Amino acid sequence: MISCMRTTLILDDALVRRAKRRAVERDLTLSDVVNAALREALREPPVAAAPFSMVTFGRPERRVSHEPADLAAAAEDQDREGLR
Repeated sequence: MISCMRTTLILDDALVRRAKRRAVERDLTLSDVVNAALREALREPPVAAAPFSMVTFGRPERRVSHEPADLAAAAEDQDREGLR
């Protein structure tokens, strides 16, 4: 089993400078900083929250939006209505 492997990466110069600065600030090697960043980037994403229902009161013809996609669609509808 391979426990350590050398490889060559082509990285953005500014990004490498920032990573080197972080390594110095935290008393780490550049490899440690890159490994930690890769671990974080490849970590499993959090499970999205399930949609919820909410009881609302008011005019029945008024649509209430709770989900981000619904809010975006409602904002677009209002923008279009404002242009008429």
